[in-house]
Amino acid sequence: MNAHGTARLWLKLAALAPAFLIGLPVQALLLRMRPALARRLPVLFHRYLCLVLGVRRRTLVGTPPQGAALILSNHVSWLDIVVLGSLAPVSFIAKADVAGWPVFGTLARLQGTLFVDRTRRTATGTARDGIADRLAAGERMILFAEGTTSDGNRVLPYRSALVGAALAERHDLPVALVPLALCYTHRDGLPLTRRERPDIAWYGAMELLPHLKALLAGGPVDVAITWGQPLQPSDAADRKHLTRQAESFARQAVAAGFRPSSNTI
Repeated sequence: MNAHGTARLWLKLAALAPAFLIGLPVQALLLRMRPALARRLPVLFHRYLCLVLGVRRRTLVGTPPQGAALILSNHVSWLDIVVLGSLAPVSFIAKADVAGWPVFGTLARLQGTLFVDRTRRTATGTARDGIADRLAAGERMILFAEGTTSDGNRVLPYRSALVGAALAERHDLPVALVPLALCYTHRDGLPLTRRERPDIAWYGAMELLPHLKALLAGGPVDVAITWGQPLQPSDAADRKHLTRQAESFARQAVAAGFRPSSNTI
C-alpha cells in the first residue's frame, strides 16, 4: 500500500469512528424506547458510511417498494448491506453465524436482522414463519436469494426455500415480492473490468479484514441499483417459479448495469 492509500485508510477510519461510537448506543436505546425512530436511524447511518467509504449509488430503474415487501436481491459484498440500508428502512435476512461476527453481528442485530440457520432443513419452516410474521407487520425485508456472495461478475442460482414467506396466508396487508439487482461498475471513475470486479466482491474464502483494509485505502466505488416490478404471488405461481423470475431479472439487470448510465443519487 502506498502513502496515499495509507493516508486515505486512516482518514476514513477517523471519520467512521464517531458514527460507530455514537450511533450504536443511540440505536440500542431507541430500540427500547422509540422503535419507530430505530427503524430510520440505520438509513442515516448507512448514508454516512456511503459518504465516507466513497460508495456512489446509481439507480438505473425504479424505487424501493412502499409497505410490506420481500425483496429478492443478488449478493456481491458486505457493501450490499450499506448500499441497501441507505435507501430505505429495511430489515435483512442473514445466515445464523453472522450473529456471532465481531462488529457485523452487533450491527445486524441493531438493524433487526432475522437470522436463519441454513444448515438444518428443519429450520426452514421456522425461518419462513418468522419472515411471514415480520412481513405481516408491514416490514420491508431483504433476502439475498443466492444464499452466498458471488464474485461480482455473475449471478448465482437463487434458492427458493424462504420465498414462500411472501405467499403465507397470515398477511393482513398485501405483500410485494420485489426483485432487485446490484452490480459494482466503477472505481476511481474508471469502469471495472471482469478481472477487477472480484476486488470489490467479498466471496469464497476471502478474509474480511484484508478486504476491508483494501477497500478503505482505495478510491470511490460506483454501484448500479435496479428495481424490478413487483411479482404477483398467487395460487397459480409457486415459490420456485417466482424465484426463477427474480433470478432471471437479476441476470439481465446486472448485465445492463455494466453499461454506462448517468442517473446517480
